[in-house]
Amino acid sequence: MDEVVKQAMAKWPNVPHCYGWLALDARGGWRMRDEAAQQAGRAGDRIANAALLNFINRNYAHDEEGRWYFQNGPQRVYVDLEATPYIARTDPAQGFLLQTGEALAGIDQAYMTERGQLILQGGDKVALLDDRDLAQCTGALSIDGAPASDDRLMSWLTEAAPAAMAMRHQGRELPVQRIDSGALAQRFGFVPQPRG
Repeated sequence: MDEVVKQAMAKWPNVPHCYGWLALDARGGWRMRDEAAQQAGRAGDRIANAALLNFINRNYAHDEEGRWYFQNGPQRVYVDLEATPYIARTDPAQGFLLQTGEALAGIDQAYMTERGQLILQGGDKVALLDDRDLAQCTGALSIDGAPASDDRLMSWLTEAAPAAMAMRHQGRELPVQRIDSGALAQRFGFVPQPRG
């Protein structure tokens, strides 16, 4: 957390929290949601200012209840999460990068939802893989030891008792577990839409 943020928190400790005004979309985009966007249920305007994005990313954290927020000076701005607290992208040098710019070091678990979304867990971080990068990862997937073709992948998603899927990553074969997209928040302990 930035030192200036810590100083502001100490100087003004009782600033009310903010809810509903900031969102993280499923592609790692930070979105500002004014009152009109909130009332209409719209995603909000994508934040493009590099300095603001860097500031949000450096001061992004969660509380003990699993509510993610951006510490904006003395005020906590709670984040509506479209998917998971982090969104990952593939990176040739780092493997996977989070929307904060941090590498997702070491994948411990991999999951796939009924929608074909790939969820990666490394340590205490859980990230949805940006859907634009999924095609780059399908070559690392296998089903019952054979490459996961599109047809086999579609079958795996709909089978009542799916075959064993694995993902090659950093010289390891990780089992890929199926998970319902509606169960992500409970399974990983985060609050998708924090409210006061």
